Amino acid sequence: MITLYAATSNAGKLRDFAAAAGENDVNVLPLPNLEAIPPPPEDEPTFETNARAKAIYYSRFLLGEIVVADDSGIEVDALGGKPGVRSARYAADASFMTDSAGGTDQRNNLYLLARLTGIPTNRRSARYCCVLAVARDGKCLLTAEGTVEGEILTAPRGDGGFGYDPLFYLPELGRTMAEIDLATKLCLSHRGRALRALIAAMHSHLSISL
Repeated sequence: MITLYAATSNAGKLRDFAAAAGENDVNVLPLPNLEAIPPPPEDEPTFETNARAKAIYYSRFLLGEIVVADDSGIEVDALGGKPGVRSARYAADASFMTDSAGGTDQRNNLYLLARLTGIPTNRRSARYCCVLAVARDGKCLLTAEGTVEGEILTAPRGDGGFGYDPLFYLPELGRTMAEIDLATKLCLSHRGRALRALIAAMHSHLSISL
């Protein structure tokens, strides 16, 4: 069994990775001592270049092993693809504040709703995107992408998930990402799809020893 070391401490991401990896005889573990490693700047312009840079950076702290890093977020067509790579920092970038109690996710959701004020439902198409990169000893080996298409609602629905899940509506299911059960979400997850694509690419890429 191959082991990938994920450069993230986000419980939601690790859960998505673990579910997809388990289907493919792959083990995904958190990168050891991640909390003690200064994070890289994450200032690249695309999901792929950010993922590559992070994978290369963190792989230097665990020589000989394969490190996987992701960059993911939400692209809203009516906003020209924003927030994109700035999804996690969307409200902070705009110095958006709210009187409502809540953390970063809630502020980001409220700011997205504010930016979409007046935009009709037929122009609220969006997608979750994730790019994964694997690196070993400071060299990027492969990347893979996964996406999920949906729409942005005018108000949040559901208590599950994280990030923009309460606003991200799946028309084919009639529910948001925050309303679906865990098993369904893991099947649909952009991170899960990216990891499945990555594993398939790794198995077919002869230069990567599995």
